Amino acid sequence: MSDTPSDVGPQAAASRITVADYLLRRLRELDVEHLFGVPGDYNLGFLDQVTAFPGLTWVGTCNELDAAYAADGYARLRGAAALVTTFGVGELSAVNGVAGAYAEGVPVVAVTGMPATEVAAAGRPVHHTLMDGEYGHFGRMFAEVTVARADLTATNAPAEIDRVLRAMWRERKPVHLNLPTDVVLAQVPAPAGPLVVPDAPADPGLVRDFLAGCARMLDGARSVTVLAGHEAERFGLRGPLGDLLAAAPVRSAVFSSGKGVLDETAPGFVGAYTGEISDKRARVAVEDADCLILVGAPVSDSVTGGFSHHFTPERTIELRPGRAAAGRGVFEGMAMAEAVGGLAGLLRDLGLPEPEGYGELFAYPEVEEEETGGGIRSGLTQRQLWGAVGEFLPVGSVLVAEQGTAFYGAQEVPLPAGGRFVGQPLWGSIGYTLPATLGTELAAPDRRSVLVIGDGSLQLTAQELGTMTRYGAAPVVIVVNNDGYTVERAIHGATAPYNDIAAWDYTALPAAFGAGPGTVAVRVETPAELADALALAARTPDELVLIEAVLPREDAPELLTALAQRFAEQNAYGA
Repeated sequence: MSDTPSDVGPQAAASRITVADYLLRRLRELDVEHLFGVPGDYNLGFLDQVTAFPGLTWVGTCNELDAAYAADGYARLRGAAALVTTFGVGELSAVNGVAGAYAEGVPVVAVTGMPATEVAAAGRPVHHTLMDGEYGHFGRMFAEVTVARADLTATNAPAEIDRVLRAMWRERKPVHLNLPTDVVLAQVPAPAGPLVVPDAPADPGLVRDFLAGCARMLDGARSVTVLAGHEAERFGLRGPLGDLLAAAPVRSAVFSSGKGVLDETAPGFVGAYTGEISDKRARVAVEDADCLILVGAPVSDSVTGGFSHHFTPERTIELRPGRAAAGRGVFEGMAMAEAVGGLAGLLRDLGLPEPEGYGELFAYPEVEEEETGGGIRSGLTQRQLWGAVGEFLPVGSVLVAEQGTAFYGAQEVPLPAGGRFVGQPLWGSIGYTLPATLGTELAAPDRRSVLVIGDGSLQLTAQELGTMTRYGAAPVVIVVNNDGYTVERAIHGATAPYNDIAAWDYTALPAAFGAGPGTVAVRVETPAELADALALAARTPDELVLIEAVLPREDAPELLTALAQRFAEQNAYGA
């Protein structure tokens, strides 16, 4: 979607519409075409309006948590998303997913259908309440994981809907609306203009001072590296960053949270930077640069190898939402896009030399045959799996990687031209990615989603395979069957029973959840079998494909093994 949503058309001139239609019209302005959720008696009237509204599709998930995960995945590709739950039991099931969207900076609106205004005002002990006459408990919970929320009335609905949705758009984080049953059909004035208008440019003096500070830092620099994080993706900086990298021969890297925001086929890309446990190319590019440009890249333990990053403010230009810093100088009120554009002009005039190896395509380390005591290993390994996934990814596809072995294995897989990446390293709620893949498939049906998910994570949300088939989603789902919670085993309790899971027949799941006869479900144990399965997936682009990949329990990507050791030290097990 564009960075400036527009009004939906001439129907906006209608003088009076219902509150439901007002909200739905605003969501369509934000390019939302699907609403996720579960019906409950406090939202049924609103759902009548959803299903009747032109250009909207209701997507009923198996539970509210999965609806929140699906909305999160949808918003990462569309720019915004919405979910609908019922009061109390429904919204509390969704709150973990909303919290994840808050932590990861994903714009999602959670709409709660709640009891009628008079019922709540009287404190009546109706079902789905705590039987104490207090109706504000759950809204206060949502206030902790949203940037704005409102209890809608027939009087305040237009103003409050606009205020809350503008906050979501401005900050790229979740918001919450309580919609009582009696307010759904209340008549209100139709929108008089578009929801979102372009931000005013920063004060020219501020821009001049910021760029002057950057010019001083760049003066004499012979090497510059751009390091991008997830905020760059959320604030639509893929294009501006592409222009910045084209302005001069600079190196570029991403935090694992920002994978996919940079063109990984472009010259100078060196992969993911994860502090001291990074590949040497990324570590040298980031830590030895004369000037480092951080774009939407806040630090956390999971993206910096347990805070093992090495760069100082004195040689760093940092861009964050609404502010920029050049060394120790801070400039409040600078939009990241405006700052990136200004930096591109500075770099264009800098005359930087090409660094060694500039122009060499970033590639996953070549996979060699692995030998055991009995000769060449015949079973599948993590390295072989990720090498095959990297070769398979179609142009423009979406790689979705579950937190754990999948996420860290995916970090060294170069994305194809136009490729996107979805993961959740900051919140790290296992089970997130399968419903999120439902969201990415519906958000971008022209891009095939390729999900790699561990067996333990899959067991949390597997039922959404049925929702995928119901709504015609056709991702490739690779289930890493390594007999339990390998990421937890790597951190602590390698042989502990709490890291074990039930043994499922994974290839039977699609049929059990209602998949049609064209669905592909295969089990692979060798590189050759995996290659055949991926070739079959390529020949069946309109079908859901599930590949159960059997791997050794102790096998894990090197990046995960190193990070797990740091997490174990951080958690002070045994201390």
